[in-house]
Amino acid sequence: MKRSVLQLVSSFHQGGSERQAIQLARLLKESGRYNVSLACLDSNGVLRDEAERLELGHIPEYRLTSFYDRNMVVQLRLLARFLRQREINIVHTHDFYTNVFGMAAAKMARVPVRIASRRETTGWRTQAQKFVERLSYRMAHCIVANAEAVRGQLVEEGVRAEKIVTIYNGLDMQRIKLRPGLSRADILASFDLQQHSSNRFVTIVANLRHPVKDHPTFLRAASRVYQSAPHAQFVIAGEGELIKPMKELAGQLGLERVTHFIGRCDRVAELLAVSDVCVLSSKAEGFSNSILEYMAAGRPVVVTDVGGAREAVIDNETGYLVPAGDDEAMAQRITRLLEQPEMAQAMGRKGQKRIEENFSCRAQLEREESLYERLLRPSHRRPSQVLDNVAQ
Repeated sequence: MKRSVLQLVSSFHQGGSERQAIQLARLLKESGRYNVSLACLDSNGVLRDEAERLELGHIPEYRLTSFYDRNMVVQLRLLARFLRQREINIVHTHDFYTNVFGMAAAKMARVPVRIASRRETTGWRTQAQKFVERLSYRMAHCIVANAEAVRGQLVEEGVRAEKIVTIYNGLDMQRIKLRPGLSRADILASFDLQQHSSNRFVTIVANLRHPVKDHPTFLRAASRVYQSAPHAQFVIAGEGELIKPMKELAGQLGLERVTHFIGRCDRVAELLAVSDVCVLSSKAEGFSNSILEYMAAGRPVVVTDVGGAREAVIDNETGYLVPAGDDEAMAQRITRLLEQPEMAQAMGRKGQKRIEENFSCRAQLEREESLYERLLRPSHRRPSQVLDNVAQ
């Protein structure tokens, strides 16, 4: 008899946690070992259509206004009722809000296996949020970290090490597969980018919703690069309320003519295909999907040494790691890659091979299903018995 698993997501906006959760739901359905359900706290977002195409049935919404009001109690009861009616055996949550809400509802419904997730090393939690987050971890049988760096942070925060398992994000290689027949000129024109033959494109793919992505460091590095490499063009892909102040900063740095804000990008494969160097300037990360996509597309990377970046990037071999906030070091590495294209291409090829061998969807699915099967055995639900070898 198939067991039933519910994946609970905050929304269908295009964030790393949301995309990974929907990808996992798809992989589990395709494997056929589980009955898969999906639920959300907010039904809005561009990934909703992708979720609907999985044909998992009705996707219920449990919209919250606060963790501390009557509506929270009402929504908890509704989700607990859904879990009992569907006879859900595993509830898997994927971020702060779903951890808190989902673990509480799953405990109320006496769901046999409760799995929370953590995807960043440092965050912007208030003390009250940290308190309720710790409560959610106590209600979970296991917490999935998407990098060893995240696992280490959880241990520092007081979570027992034996309760945490590392499962790296899997990358869907189809996401960075270029459609046949597209020329570089066609792609550049579609993004309204300048097509001069000497132009070299330095790209960052990161949302502009939170300062943690630290676009100012990227722009300050771009200013340094432009002084020695006037053929460089800088592409910022992402949406959010920080676009306006970042455009103003680009203007102040004299980069308004060579910096292109293209907004949310659904054609990542095409953008990366015309990019010469890819960058991530974050102050903090868990395990960045953008880095995986850069490397899978064969691009050399320059990324800040935060979170799990060092677990993906081999410094000086598949790209460069630089200290967070160090625009001078970032600019030096970008300039080196632009000036030595053969070396840059070799780094890109090594990075692509590393992703194919270590961060595939197949590897992620195997580790997730192994975790589920072990936790479904009653003897393995105690933290001392949770997976020593899942992430091997």
